[in-house]
Amino acid sequence: MEVTNNNTSDAMSNKPINFDTLISVIEQTHTHFQQQAVKAVNVSLTIRNWLFGYYIVEFEQNGEERAAYGAQLLARIAERCKNIKGIDERSLRNFRTFYLNYSYLQSLISQSYPGFSIRGSLTTELDSKSSKESVQIRGALTTETIENELRVPAQKILSKLSYTHLEQLISIEDPLKRTFYEIECIKGTWSVRELKRQITSLYFERSGLSAKPELLSELTQLKSETANSSDWVKSVYAFEFLGLNPKDAVEESDLETALLNQLLYFMLE
Repeated sequence: MEVTNNNTSDAMSNKPINFDTLISVIEQTHTHFQQQAVKAVNVSLTIRNWLFGYYIVEFEQNGEERAAYGAQLLARIAERCKNIKGIDERSLRNFRTFYLNYSYLQSLISQSYPGFSIRGSLTTELDSKSSKESVQIRGALTTETIENELRVPAQKILSKLSYTHLEQLISIEDPLKRTFYEIECIKGTWSVRELKRQITSLYFERSGLSAKPELLSELTQLKSETANSSDWVKSVYAFEFLGLNPKDAVEESDLETALLNQLLYFMLE
C-alpha cells in the first residue's frame, strides 16, 4: 500500500531523519491506519443495516409468504436471528426506516458490493415519487440549492456519517430538515451527542427564523463538539457488529483482531 503522507515518505527514503521526525511519522502513521480501520467498520455496518432494511421491505412487497407474517414480521425475524448480536425488533424497524429514507444509496452499494443482489424495483418506485423541483434551503444552507431531490451525495453519507448518526437522522420525517442536519453534521464533524443536542435545541427552526443564518451557523460550529475515532469504536453498535460483548471485559487483542479483519476486507474491496 502506498502511504501518501509526506513525512512518512521521507522516513521510508534513504535520507537520515532526526528523532522528532521519527516520532512524528510514527504518530501520523498510527492515526492514518486507525482512521482507516474505523472507516472500514463504519461503512460495513452502515451498508449491512441498509441491506437488512432493503431485504425486509422487498419481502413485505414481494414475498410469497408475507401475508402469513403480517404485523409480526419484525418480531419473527428477531426471534430467528437471535444469534446475530444487536438484532431485535426495534433495530429491525430502524433498518427498515433507514432504507426507506435512504433508498438512493442503492446505486453506490450495488457498485461497491456487486455480490449482493439488489433488484431495485422498489427503489425505482420510491425515486419516481421524489420531487423533481429545485429546492432553496434557508438558514445555513442559503447558498445551497439541491437539484432534483433533497439529497446529500451517497458517498458523503457513507463515508462521513456513522450509522449511529444516521439512526438519529431517520427519526426526522421532513426531508428538508433531515438534509439540513446531514450537511451541518458533516461540515462540523459533529459527534452523535452534538447532533442530538442540535436537533433537541431546534437548530433547524432557529436557523429559519434567524435574520443572519450564516452567522448562526458559524457560531454553532465554533461551539460544537466534534467526533473522534475512539468514540465510535467504543460504541455499542461497533462491539455488536464485531461480535464482541460490550458488557464484558474485552481484551485489546480481541478488538484489534476484529478491526484488522474489517480493515483487510475494506482494503480488498
